[in-house]
Amino acid sequence: MSQKEYLLGDRSLGAGPVAFSLMASFMSAITLLGVSSENFVYGAQFVAINLGYGLVTPVAAYLFLPVFFRLQAASAYQYLEMRFGVAARLCASIAFSLQMVLYMGIVLYAPALAIRAATGLDENASILAVGLICTFYSTIGGMKAVVITDVFQSLLMFAAVFLVSIKGSIDAGGFDKVWEIATTGGRADFSSISADPTVRHTWWSLIIGGGFTYLCLNAVNQTQVQRLLSTRDLATAQRALWWSWPLLSLLSLTTSFAGLAMYSYYYTCDPLTSKRIERLDQLMPLYVVDTMSGMPGLPGLFIAGIFSGSLSTVSSAVNSLAAVTLEDYFKMRPTPLYVRYRGHPLAESRSPLVGKLLALMFGLLFLGLAFMAQFLGGVLQASLTIFGAVGGPVLGFFSLGMFLPHANEPGAITGLATGLAFSMWVGFGVPRPDAVRLPTRTDGCDFNVTATPPPPTQDPRYFASWYVVGHLKPPCPAV
Repeated sequence: MSQKEYLLGDRSLGAGPVAFSLMASFMSAITLLGVSSENFVYGAQFVAINLGYGLVTPVAAYLFLPVFFRLQAASAYQYLEMRFGVAARLCASIAFSLQMVLYMGIVLYAPALAIRAATGLDENASILAVGLICTFYSTIGGMKAVVITDVFQSLLMFAAVFLVSIKGSIDAGGFDKVWEIATTGGRADFSSISADPTVRHTWWSLIIGGGFTYLCLNAVNQTQVQRLLSTRDLATAQRALWWSWPLLSLLSLTTSFAGLAMYSYYYTCDPLTSKRIERLDQLMPLYVVDTMSGMPGLPGLFIAGIFSGSLSTVSSAVNSLAAVTLEDYFKMRPTPLYVRYRGHPLAESRSPLVGKLLALMFGLLFLGLAFMAQFLGGVLQASLTIFGAVGGPVLGFFSLGMFLPHANEPGAITGLATGLAFSMWVGFGVPRPDAVRLPTRTDGCDFNVTATPPPPTQDPRYFASWYVVGHLKPPCPAV
C-alpha cells in the first residue's frame, strides 16, 4: 500500500461515502450521550446550532476547500509553510495534534460510560477494551477502508438513536405526548435571545458559536480536509461537504428528540437527582436498560451504535495524526524529528510503515488519556470546549493567511499563541459560573432520594427489576 493510498484513499472516493464519513468523524458516542442529556437537562433550544452549521457550509465549501484542493498535500498545514514559513506550519500542526489527542481521550471514554451503565463492567476495564480495539482497527486500516466502514457505522448510529426516540414515543403515548410533557417541563422553550455569555444556550451563542465550530472542523481541520481530499475532484468534495450537513442535522435533531423522549419517561423521577446515575452521560444507557432489557437484541443494537461511532472517529484521528506527524515532523526540513534513511530523506516506500507505527503510537496515547477524561465534566461540554479552545485560533490562523495578504509570520504566530492562551483560560479556567439547569421532579419516585438506590454498576437485570416490582411509579402521568 502506497502512502497516497493509505493517507488519501488513492483520491478515488465518491461524495456519498465521504459525506457519511465527515458526519461520523466527530459525531459519535459524544452525540448520542451528550446531545440527548443536554436536551434532557437544558431544553431543546440546542437544536438551533444546526442553523449555524448550514449558514457556514458555503464558506467552507467555496472559500477554504478550493485552496487545499489546489495544493493536493497530505498535510493541510503545508499551506501555512507556503504562505508564512516553516515555523507557522509547525505551530499549527502542534496545535492540531494537541486538539485531537485531547478530544480522542473523550471519544474513548464516552462508550465506556455506556458499557458500564448497561452491563455493569468496570469503567476502567471498558476504556481498556475499547481502546485496544480502536488502536488495532486504526493501525491496520487506510483511508479508503476507514471511509467505507464509516458508512455502515453511521447507519448503526442512526439505528441506535431512532430506537430510543421511537421507544420513548411509544412509552409516552405518541410524539405529541412527548412534546406536551417537554413543554410542561420547560424543555420546549426556544425564546432565549440573551446576549449574556454566561447563559448556556441562546440563539446568538448557538448560531454564531455553532457556525465557527463547524468551520473549525470542516474548513481547516486536518481530519476533515484529508477526507475531502480523498475524493476524485473539487466538485465531488464540495458535494460531499454539502451532503454531510443534512446528515449531521438529522442525527442531531433525532438525538435531541431522544433526549425529550427520555425526559417524558423520567418526568416525575429524575435519575440524577434520585442518584440512580452519577453523571448525565449515563442517562441514555440507563434508559435503554430500563425500557429494553427484556427485548432481545435492542440493547445490543444501542451499544453497537456507540461502538461504531467511536471506532470510526478514532480510526480517522489516528490516520490524520499519522499524516501530520509524517509530513510535518518526519519529512519536513528542518525539524528535530526529520528522518533520514541511509543518508537520504525518508523514502516514499517506507512511509506507509512509518505511518502505521505512528497510528499505533497515537492509539496507545489516546488510551492513556481516556482514563483522565472522567475529570473533564460532561463529554459534550468537554469536547466542545476542546474544539473551541484550540480550533478557533487555528481557524483564525488559516483565515489570516488566506484573506489578509499583508499578514506576516511573526504577527500570525503571535496571534495564534495569544488566541490559544486566552481561549484555554476561558474554556478551562476557574472560577466560572455554573449553568442553570431546568427544574426536575422526584415526586414520582417511590423511594427516598436521600437513600442509596441501585448503583450504576449494578447488574442490568437489577435495574429492570427496580421498575418492574414497583419501586418506580409510572414515569408518564397525565399532564
